[in-house]
Amino acid sequence: MVRFFKIFNIFLFSLDFFCSLFIRNKINLNEISHDSAIGLITRVLNIGVLLTEVYLDTVGDAEKYQAKLSQRFPSIKFVVSKKADSLYPVVSGASIVAKVTRDRTLRGWIFEETAENMHRNFGSGYPGDPETKAWLTDHKHIIFGFPSLVRFSWGTCTSHFKDIVEVLWESDEMDEDVSSRRSGKRQLKLSDIGFSSSKRRSEEIESSGKGRCKFLEARKLEQLTHF
Repeated sequence: MVRFFKIFNIFLFSLDFFCSLFIRNKINLNEISHDSAIGLITRVLNIGVLLTEVYLDTVGDAEKYQAKLSQRFPSIKFVVSKKADSLYPVVSGASIVAKVTRDRTLRGWIFEETAENMHRNFGSGYPGDPETKAWLTDHKHIIFGFPSLVRFSWGTCTSHFKDIVEVLWESDEMDEDVSSRRSGKRQLKLSDIGFSSSKRRSEEIESSGKGRCKFLEARKLEQLTHF
C-alpha cells in the first residue's frame, strides 16, 4: 500500500519572536508555538482531511496544552508529551521534516544586513555547538547586537552583550513609570536583554540633556495621556 502525505509548514523567524516581546499585548514563545500548531490543524481540517488523532511534543505544561487543544478541537484525540519525538514515530518524522526545512531555509537565507564579512557557517544553531558560538562572536555588532537572523532573547546571546555600547531609550523610562503605577510590576525592556548596562531614572536622563526626541521638542509635541 502506498501512502501519500501532504506537508504543511509554518515558518517562524527570530525577528517575529523578538517583536512579540515588545508589542503592547505581549506574546511569549509558548503562545506562538501553540498558535502555530492550532493554525496547522485548522489548515488540515479546511482541506477536508478526516483528522482523528494528533501527537505533539509539549511546549510548556503538557496537560494545559492538551486541554487547550481539546477544547478548541473536541472531535480530535490529542496526545501531548515530553520527548514525544522519541516516543511516537509520527512526531519523529515531523521533527526530521522541520529540521530539514530549517536547514534548507538557512542555506538560501538572504541577509538584510550588508556587511561584507558575513558568512553562513552557522553550525547547528544549538547553544553547545562551537561553530554556532563562533558565528555569534564573528557577527556581533557593538551597537546593533546581531543580524536579524538571531533571536536576541536567546539565553546564549546574553554573554555577548556585556561589552556592547550602552543605548538609552526614553520610552523605556516612560513605559516603566506607567507600568509601575498601574500594576506595581516592572515591564520588560530592551535593556533587560543587554542593550543597556545601567539603569537611569527619568530625571537623570533629563538632567543629562538626553531628554525627549528633538523632533517632538521642536514641534512642541508632548504626550498628554498614556494609552
